[in-house]
Amino acid sequence: MVEKVHSMGLYGLDAFVVEVETDLSRGLPAFEMVGLPDAAVREARDRVRAALKNVGFQFPVSRITVNLAPADKRKEGTLYDLPILISLLRASGQLDAGLEDSVFLGELSLSGEVRPIRGALPMAIAAKEAGFRRFYIPAQNAPEGAVVQGLEVYPVPNLAALFAHLTGRQPLASAIPEEHPTQTGVPLPDFSEVRGQEEAKRALEVAAAGMHNVLLIGPPGSGKSMLAKRLPSILPDMTFPESIETTKIHSIAGVLPASASLVRTRPFRSPHHTVSAAGLSGGGALPKPGELSLSHNGVLFLDELPEFSRSAMEVLRQPIEDGRVTISRAQGTVSYPCSVMLVAAMNPCPCGYFGHPTKHCICSASAVSRYLARVSGPLLDRLDLHIEVPAVEFDKLDSAEPAESSASVKKRVDAARAIQNERFRGTGIPCNARITPDRLHTYCILSDSARALLKRAFETIGLSARAYDRVLKVARTIADLDGSDRIEAVHAAEAVQYRALDRKYWMREL
Repeated sequence: MVEKVHSMGLYGLDAFVVEVETDLSRGLPAFEMVGLPDAAVREARDRVRAALKNVGFQFPVSRITVNLAPADKRKEGTLYDLPILISLLRASGQLDAGLEDSVFLGELSLSGEVRPIRGALPMAIAAKEAGFRRFYIPAQNAPEGAVVQGLEVYPVPNLAALFAHLTGRQPLASAIPEEHPTQTGVPLPDFSEVRGQEEAKRALEVAAAGMHNVLLIGPPGSGKSMLAKRLPSILPDMTFPESIETTKIHSIAGVLPASASLVRTRPFRSPHHTVSAAGLSGGGALPKPGELSLSHNGVLFLDELPEFSRSAMEVLRQPIEDGRVTISRAQGTVSYPCSVMLVAAMNPCPCGYFGHPTKHCICSASAVSRYLARVSGPLLDRLDLHIEVPAVEFDKLDSAEPAESSASVKKRVDAARAIQNERFRGTGIPCNARITPDRLHTYCILSDSARALLKRAFETIGLSARAYDRVLKVARTIADLDGSDRIEAVHAAEAVQYRALDRKYWMREL
């Protein structure tokens, strides 16, 4: 007799229904598993056998065949332990319960405990869409699954509790969504802790208001990393759809904190410069999200940009332009969202002191040229603001005068973003940095003086067409911060100022 239990599988961000079919037949005792299982799924045989015996059930002495349908989609992970065990008990007559509208997920310990899994949220969403009513998952994943309304989510701590529920002896209480979902991460560092660097703070305010990409360049110890790490504290709060999408990615990657429901604070990812191109974009036989996607709706910070490999830097170009990263493998193609704010930091030369007011640069002209050439022109073109972060003077470091707090800056950023939300309502454009080329001149209306200034800048500096578009978007953000419907000359001048730094370092005569 064949017994069937429903579970779920993952491919990219999408989940699909998996039917776990178990057949017991005569013959030499064996435990065969088919349906494209990976090594972790095949090892479920030993975990299920030990868990059954240790909770007081009999392991069937038969020829056991377990099929994971659809058989043409690869199954991976340990989440099939629980549905395999349930289907085995039903096939052997040790469990009689109607489970047609139920989904089971969970890894088993040898003692019968149910351990957490990856991807609970996207699978819960897919289960609801497929018409299932009950969703049995490990207790630690319950807050995550409970986010989905209209689905009864049951936290399963161990097999004994689950069997008591299925047989009606002691029902499990369904998980209740949190009124105030858990925020992940520690309290955000504040801009008030940064002394000096008023120009850099202003530039980061502009970047946060429009979600623009940023390059910070300055000598060691000038505060580049300190500024970047405080950027999330002035970004707008995440919307519910943003939280759902970000949580799905973190859940699939297995980086969602235990017992967390939703990611409510914008991600801040800072990979080491030894990260590979696949580590940034994602990869694997069944592709997993990389740092780009884990930073979705947040900040990706690349410290010491020239120290990253050329392949790693160049893999950023298309994703930060399109807001999606596509990974192609022999088994198929997966696309992950990566709408990120890219923040990069670097020194002006190998020793770090080129242009320093007091310290002497020991680098030769050719060494400086080679160092700066590690950052390609196409990547540089995609960084909207190039911010110089000079060494801080002693008087500013020693000053007792309090600096402006992140909360104060965030109010201005939120006001500018509210203007953008109203402007782009119904268009699918989230912020100024994502204005599509066909709508650029509709939303970036220039005064005559601003147009004349941009024309002179374009001819003098030699901006590319992409750089010109990005200058317009930054000028639009500056105008929003100023509450202006039209881009004036003062807004355009500030936007151009943020594009001049690459010419200062990259185009100078050595």
